[in-house]
Amino acid sequence: MEQKKFEFSETSFDGVMDNNCANLGMDQSVMCAPIEECPQERVCHRYICYEVPHIMPCNTRIINHHIYKHTYTPCYTSCEENVCENIYGPKCY
Repeated sequence: MEQKKFEFSETSFDGVMDNNCANLGMDQSVMCAPIEECPQERVCHRYICYEVPHIMPCNTRIINHHIYKHTYTPCYTSCEENVCENIYGPKCY
């Protein structure tokens, strides 16, 4: 895993030296302790196909069908499912 280096400047936005850093005699950049983030997991679905030969005996069977015609009146129902997805752009560090 690549480790990222975070750099912080001692100067504030108006160009004035921060008193805390100046009193400690620090360099231009300060290396902070790493922040441990929550673990992330990537799921990769892999499908591996196998060809398995089978020997299948074949038998002919004759089936006589007796057909009864039934009529039905439809009664419609529906259901709904909500799926939420979040898209995040590139993170700035």
